[in-house]
Amino acid sequence: MARFLRPLLRGTTYTRWLHLWVPMLFVSVWMFIDISKPWVPALVVLPVGLIPAVRHGEGVQAHLLLVPGERDSGISTAQSATWRDRLRTVLWLEVRMALGAVAMFSTVWGPVLAYDLTGAAFGRVPYDNPLLNHITQPHWAYGLLAPLPLLALYGLVVGLGELITAIARRLLGPSAAERLAALEERTDQLLERNRIARELHDSIGHALTVAVVQAGAARAAGDPEFTDRALGAIEDTGRAALEDLERVLGVLREANRPVSSRPTLTEADRLLESARASGAKVDAELSGPLETVPGPVSREGYRILQESLTNVLRHAGSVPVQVRVAVADGSLGLEVRNPLTAEIPGPGRGSGLRGIRERAALLGGRAHTGPDRGDWQVQVELPLR
Repeated sequence: MARFLRPLLRGTTYTRWLHLWVPMLFVSVWMFIDISKPWVPALVVLPVGLIPAVRHGEGVQAHLLLVPGERDSGISTAQSATWRDRLRTVLWLEVRMALGAVAMFSTVWGPVLAYDLTGAAFGRVPYDNPLLNHITQPHWAYGLLAPLPLLALYGLVVGLGELITAIARRLLGPSAAERLAALEERTDQLLERNRIARELHDSIGHALTVAVVQAGAARAAGDPEFTDRALGAIEDTGRAALEDLERVLGVLREANRPVSSRPTLTEADRLLESARASGAKVDAELSGPLETVPGPVSREGYRILQESLTNVLRHAGSVPVQVRVAVADGSLGLEVRNPLTAEIPGPGRGSGLRGIRERAALLGGRAHTGPDRGDWQVQVELPLR
């Protein structure tokens, strides 16, 4: 019983019924003008539905009254963009008006029937009720029929509410173009979130790795002068990480903020000095006009180099590292090699190597990571166009 009466406690039940009644206000006004032509309102909505803004208004009404509070309701609030949208809006208006007529009729006559049947049970013969004109003598049995119109009204209130909501999702739902636009927007959001995750992983991960390596080396050395240098390197790396973090958070605060403020390969010396300060013996060779590399390629190249050096410090420690960055023949080549140690990061381990391959793939390049002739190698080639 409680489950049967549960819809009576939902506000949506009544807002949907109100939604069905709204077009009847116009119909009621027309009935005072010419009751002999009830079909005129249905004819008037035909050209009205062809107006692009009408679909927007109907979508807003449906959101507020049919699916209040639902974020993904399946009902569009955009204007009609194509003739298909306009025709769907016309059909929606006609269906809404027809169901509204049923709602108005049942709302008026349901209680009236219950009242007249109750009166017939207590000795009053109904009059001026075309639905009960066969009752000529009162009888107590009519009292048993009195709840039926109210139960029918209850079923119509709930059933028509569900029906009009389903039709709204069908006729006012997003068109194919709108669904495609929404899918593209969602894809862009996911790509942006993935890029931000890589940015945080590379910049903060690099800073923390350098700090851990420097702190461990300073504690093991027991040399005050070396400890001072290590603390200075940790301070510089932390300051650079804070700058990177501020850039990434700026993307989150301002969706339209340009990414040109992110570091590029022209600032690679900062990474190399940070790795050297952490104990790695870096042999770097940078050739070609790095300043002419397109911004997206240079920024992603910087992050790839950063992640590669971070992996060296994290997995191999203070070992010789060869870094080669070359701009030639319409491509950017980047290679980082270090002696292979016992701890070998597997192909699917962690997100750093996967991030390197993802960055290269997004730019149409290729990346190879893995053992090579006794070394661990990261080799990346990115096209400049």
